[in-house]
Amino acid sequence: LWKNCSLCLGDTAVREVFEETGIKSEFKSILSIRQQHKHPGAFGKSDMYIICRLQPSSFTINFCQQECLRCEWMDLDELARTKHATPITSNVAKLLLYGYREGFDKIDITMREFPAVYTGLFYKLYHKELPESYRNIT
Repeated sequence: LWKNCSLCLGDTAVREVFEETGIKSEFKSILSIRQQHKHPGAFGKSDMYIICRLQPSSFTINFCQQECLRCEWMDLDELARTKHATPITSNVAKLLLYGYREGFDKIDITMREFPAVYTGLFYKLYHKELPESYRNIT
């Protein structure tokens, strides 16, 4: 049951992108997490907004008109510079540009799955990737 949990971040991001845009993709990493506390738009509660980096395997957009007003592919340089983007969108576009130019290893928060203490169950650990020399320490 836990292994196929619908609340797993990467699986949820892939499913939601497909449902809302028709784009098939693969989870690559978490890029950022925005957290705000007692924000009026979140009904006075804590609110977390997790942005994932996905690799598309399809490119034809067929968006859900009940959830999206408009959906299109954009050039990252243009998205990072446009005055019409929200600050979070602009900053994430700049983060992606940096990743493409300098390597995603500098920005990605990746996921590894490990067996839980309970037989047959697993958990996902999200963290900056360790160098190979540290991954193999026993």
